Amino acid sequence: MGFYDKFLLPRVVHFMCGQNPAMKQRAKVVPLAEGKVLEIGIGSGLNIPFYDLERVSHLWGIDPSRDMWGLAEKNAKDHHIDAEFLESGAESIPLDNNSADTVVMTYTLCTIPDPHSALQEVRRVLKPGGKLIFCEHGEAPDENIRRWQARMNPVWNLLGGGCNLNRPIPWLLQESGFASTDMQTMYIPGWKPACFNYWGSALPA
Repeated sequence: MGFYDKFLLPRVVHFMCGQNPAMKQRAKVVPLAEGKVLEIGIGSGLNIPFYDLERVSHLWGIDPSRDMWGLAEKNAKDHHIDAEFLESGAESIPLDNNSADTVVMTYTLCTIPDPHSALQEVRRVLKPGGKLIFCEHGEAPDENIRRWQARMNPVWNLLGGGCNLNRPIPWLLQESGFASTDMQTMYIPGWKPACFNYWGSALPA
């Protein structure tokens, strides 16, 4: 791991993902989590302030990068949430079957190397009746924006720690066996190729 990936990238990700439009999106979905919650790609813990402590009994946060955990641990202590951090990729979640009442994914599917495997793991660890809560950026509906996404994605992927601009979020969910009846979409403020958002909840079909 080079200097950029170890020292600069975590700070770049924390800054970019902590911008006000993205934080407003987090505030729409994270409070819906309840029970035993698994957050995929917890990173620096930007979602932690939005969890409802009266609804969440325990939080597992998985992330393959320990370099992001310092801020996440501080956030958890500051907000008095019972949190446990696990070093893992989402393609192999170190939890038993039927462990979680809720899985939370925010701005994570864009970066996971194998999103299908990750979503299959989410299905495995969800309890019967459990739900996936998500907010992601991805493929835009406008052809001219999609062209820019395709042009810029190689550079964006390299500088953004593997982030992809144009993943088809609804298709990924559907192909992985999830169904959402409340998905919403819009461009949030910012550079349009990176700002088309999908958010809502999904259940195993």
